[in-house]
Amino acid sequence: MASSVELFSGCGGMAFGLAQAGFGHRSLVEFNECAVETMLHNKRRKVNLVEKWPVVHGDVRQVDWSEFSGTDLVAGGPPCQPFSIGGKAAGQNDKRDMWPEAARAVAEIAPKAFLFENVRGLARPRFESYFNNIQKKLARPTSDLSYSVAVQLVNAADFGAAQKRNRILIFGLKNAEEGYFQPLMPTHSRERLLWEQWITGSYWDEHEILKSSREIARVDAATVERMRKKRIEPKTKRWVTVRDRLKGLGEPSGEGDHRLQLGAKVYLGHTGSLLDQPAKALKAGDHGVPGGENMMVKDDGSVRYFTVRECARLQGLPDDYQFPRSWTESMRQLGNAVPVELARIAGERIMNLLSPRNEDFAIAA
Repeated sequence: MASSVELFSGCGGMAFGLAQAGFGHRSLVEFNECAVETMLHNKRRKVNLVEKWPVVHGDVRQVDWSEFSGTDLVAGGPPCQPFSIGGKAAGQNDKRDMWPEAARAVAEIAPKAFLFENVRGLARPRFESYFNNIQKKLARPTSDLSYSVAVQLVNAADFGAAQKRNRILIFGLKNAEEGYFQPLMPTHSRERLLWEQWITGSYWDEHEILKSSREIARVDAATVERMRKKRIEPKTKRWVTVRDRLKGLGEPSGEGDHRLQLGAKVYLGHTGSLLDQPAKALKAGDHGVPGGENMMVKDDGSVRYFTVRECARLQGLPDDYQFPRSWTESMRQLGNAVPVELARIAGERIMNLLSPRNEDFAIAA
């Protein structure tokens, strides 16, 4: 089994996806005590894939990574707040900027490959110089170690996540030829969702909803009309909607991870996620749970907060993966998580590149 070391593990979204892709974790390092407790809580409960996770509560700045020399993959999602559009955007001047530590881990472990995830804001012109420096440092972490680095901007919804979550993926392969990386091809699409909603109507049939009771958005109507005229059926799967992902869960109860939290309301720029689209990207929030990004618009037009269990489903986590801390803390963890589906597909690509059966690329051990 290919091995991995993960920095900034959070509540375990990327760890789940990489485990599903076939990676065995040698260490999962996370600084936040509550996120660590979430992983340990589920480890104690022997949740599938989690039972053997080597979870470490620690500061990546204090870790000697050399003991993991020979690991196949180094992965992680360095804190995104320094580069997020919704934050202060202090970049490298933010004490939470951990890219130097990500590069140090690569330098000390010298893995065959690395995978890092972050907000798309990192690729903004404001951070162009710093982002270029990050890539140079990852490409040449030491004088005798080199990686070919590839960057791809993605929307997690295009890869089966039930969120329109725009992210940046940074891939690195040791001693690989330039051009080794072919971009991940979307497996799901908005066009296919529109096809099944407004041309065949199969989406509404599946959810036992009358098509005539729905109203198409103006921007979608133009796309549907073009597809109807050309009759070119999209070959991808459809985007996964909120309604799809929450099917069978039922209304919130008064206890556990699926309890109702009151107080959701609509205000300018915070209008909630529509049931028949992927959700807006869940957010952590600096001062409590954000409104619009973390609530749904129900069929009757009213809004309510997503429950913790609903957010976990939107992030691709299984129903037996529990969150033992407060609602606010659990929602923060989920807002910071990497969607499991996106991590799995990225992990599968790396696994394919590392496979000895793959003869298309020059890879050194």
